[in-house]
Amino acid sequence: MKAIRRFTVRTVLPESIRPLSRLANNLRWSWHKPTEQLFADLNPQAWDSVNHDPVKLLGSLTREEIQQIAHDPETVEHIRALDADLETYLTESLWYQQELSADAPKSIAYFSAEYGITSVLPQYSGGLGILAGDHLKTASDMGIPIVGVGLLYQHGYFKQSLSRDAWQLENYPVLDPDGLPLSLLREEDGTPARVELPLPDGRRLLAQIWRADVGRVPLLLLDSNIADNDEHARNVTDRLYGGGGDHRLQQELLLGMGGVRALRTFSRLTGAPEPEVFHCNEGHAGFLGIERISELMAPGETGVPMSWEEALTAVRSATVFTTHTPVPAGIDRFEKDQIHRFFSAGLVPAVPTANVLALGDENYEGGDPSKFNMAVMGLRLAQRANGVAQLHGKVSREMFAGLWPGFDHDEVPISSVTNGVHVPSWIDPRIEELAVDRSQPDLASRWRAVLKVDDAKLWAVRRELREALVEDVRTRLRASWKKRGAADAELGWTESVLDPDVLTIGFARRVPTYKRLTLMLRDPERLKRLLLDPQHPVQLVVAGKSHPADEMGKQMIRDLVKFTDDPEVRHRIVFLPNYDIAMARTLFPGCDVWLNNPLRPLEACGTSGMKAAINGGLNLSVLDGWWDEMYDGQNGWAIPTADNRASTDERDNIEAAALYELIEDHVAPRFYGEKSADGGDNVPHQWLAMVKHTLATLGPKVSSKRMLENYVTQLYVPAADSGRSVAAEDHAAARVASKWTENVRRHWQEVRVDHVEADAVAEVPQIGDNLTVTAYVNLGELEPTDVNVEIGYGRVSESDHIHERSFARLDQVRSTDDGKWAFTGSITIDRSGPFGYTVRVLPQHESLTNRAELGLVATA
Repeated sequence: MKAIRRFTVRTVLPESIRPLSRLANNLRWSWHKPTEQLFADLNPQAWDSVNHDPVKLLGSLTREEIQQIAHDPETVEHIRALDADLETYLTESLWYQQELSADAPKSIAYFSAEYGITSVLPQYSGGLGILAGDHLKTASDMGIPIVGVGLLYQHGYFKQSLSRDAWQLENYPVLDPDGLPLSLLREEDGTPARVELPLPDGRRLLAQIWRADVGRVPLLLLDSNIADNDEHARNVTDRLYGGGGDHRLQQELLLGMGGVRALRTFSRLTGAPEPEVFHCNEGHAGFLGIERISELMAPGETGVPMSWEEALTAVRSATVFTTHTPVPAGIDRFEKDQIHRFFSAGLVPAVPTANVLALGDENYEGGDPSKFNMAVMGLRLAQRANGVAQLHGKVSREMFAGLWPGFDHDEVPISSVTNGVHVPSWIDPRIEELAVDRSQPDLASRWRAVLKVDDAKLWAVRRELREALVEDVRTRLRASWKKRGAADAELGWTESVLDPDVLTIGFARRVPTYKRLTLMLRDPERLKRLLLDPQHPVQLVVAGKSHPADEMGKQMIRDLVKFTDDPEVRHRIVFLPNYDIAMARTLFPGCDVWLNNPLRPLEACGTSGMKAAINGGLNLSVLDGWWDEMYDGQNGWAIPTADNRASTDERDNIEAAALYELIEDHVAPRFYGEKSADGGDNVPHQWLAMVKHTLATLGPKVSSKRMLENYVTQLYVPAADSGRSVAAEDHAAARVASKWTENVRRHWQEVRVDHVEADAVAEVPQIGDNLTVTAYVNLGELEPTDVNVEIGYGRVSESDHIHERSFARLDQVRSTDDGKWAFTGSITIDRSGPFGYTVRVLPQHESLTNRAELGLVATA
């Protein structure tokens, strides 16, 4: 019998244990082990049956069980103590309040299409969402006043299972918001608060706003599944990354533009300060900038409406854009006609649609003029942008160099903030207790405590973690085979899968082709020999989801599962479907080695290896993402990469062979070597020296506290300062800066370096010699104060390209008789070998944060 309607009945708790409701609904429990343990202890069997969901647990308790808890003085006191601890956590002064001045931004808006906070709230697909979740959790722990903005997907991301024939199957369970740790934002009269966007053909898109409390960080999630929408509008927030075309565009319009409107509603209803900085985490939320421009251009009760250029200047100053994409194919792009159709429907009446289209225009070499590029718009709407690892920053500067023609790649204004992981969420309590000294004042000192730990103790804990993983794998594997149609009588073998004393390698991530899930299968027979080696056996635990539309990724999963199904090796290699946060919490601590073998340099960061590292796992990875900058030769192994000139097959063959050789000749012998020596203590001291070194050195570096400190000091505070500066006195500075920019752009074509003179250089120049240069520049209608004329100099290649460049300003200025300007300055020759110089002219204004910001340059 099928219900015609469903709803969730909330549990009414007695006064003595009413704090349980707050403890369950604030997601801090997901990383605060004492609170999580409280719920587990209330009813261990029920806790497991509800998949460790406190809200569902409370809803599952009978009236008798509730009364029993309420009349247990010890439990009541424990609940009150944890509630008091939460109250202190929510109100105390933390890093942000203690270390930053009162001028630090009072509120920072963080937009992301997905958030991976806990498996209880399945609103994530992979690394981007997990990173966003860790960003919010860490902001909470540090007292950073962030407000998160996202969408509430009715089905979340899909649940993955396998067919009997090893194909990925997708299932989209319906999520009931009333059964999730969420509260509905309501107007003062009790009706749900809503935002509205007009759509083409007279339609409209309404969304209500759910709030999740991530510690002290509110997360606003927009939900279009309401009765006042038509069917298509109700389904806009149906699935994460579901659909395409207009469906995806409407999701991103709602996230960006609706998200800004939700923030305004949230501040109005709660009194929360309006955000001073807007952080766009990847291009999905890029339309937030259009909404903010529209606010400034629309007639208001106070202030003079701004022009497009003035509003753009103001919005850019306080916007941060983070790109996570290492390949152009990973960027959302729409047809320009689509964008025109939606914005012509009155989304932002004050904003010219042509100006919106120009923001996403691929009007650069290699671009497609028919496409609207979300990442390009994000970069044009933000004065500060960053990649998520040092190498990824370099890749991003090269990928987006077309937006800044005339500049070398290393001058493109995209910086780097290397991702980190929220340690309390991902470290196993047993490792934390043994290896981390929380009494120390700084991160580095806390992690160095592991160096004093007895090897035998550390080895025993590592085995415990491996054993826990083995037990979890057996349970999950059996459940997977049952879903594949196997009978209980066929599954006895699952009870002996894996061995807690065997070297365990983990591999888990999304499955696009560039991450090369099946590189390990390049030589199946050699992999079998590694798995079954009588002296140094290896076992592999693999997990990952492929996007439902990615047939190549799904084929890779099938190929791997087919291999794992082989009775000869199935006790040594397993594929676990439905990789999620719950699985990860056992998988990362239980693996001795974490494998990552993407195509370099296509891994933006790859934080899964960081999660393994903080649990004492050693990384075995291609030098890509974070590993490229943090590998030091003692914290794991680097898989060599093939020359770029190699074909696809040659490259995969070379790198797979290198992977097999590393495992066979280095990783496995180090893990087993000392244990097999006569008279040994059965503890692999050299292996554990690497484990300790990894924990002591990588622990502080991969922590998201380090990441958030970088964001705050390098991006958020400067963005807030810029935003305040241009907003003062009814945006006077923005109006001035925009007029200056318009004038410079209008006349830049007149700017040219007509002639360069230099003092005679000695016949045999030497290091330390001075060189004085004068550049004669035609500025047209511009003034010398509008420009910076500089000499760029350094070592030159055979093609006369200047490497290891330095720049010096030509700061002596005089007019010439023919209406030009002469700029003079001196440099000191500071290196031997081939040396060269050139002169260039750049725009100069106090509102600019980077010499390449406007993409304008005139070179001699």
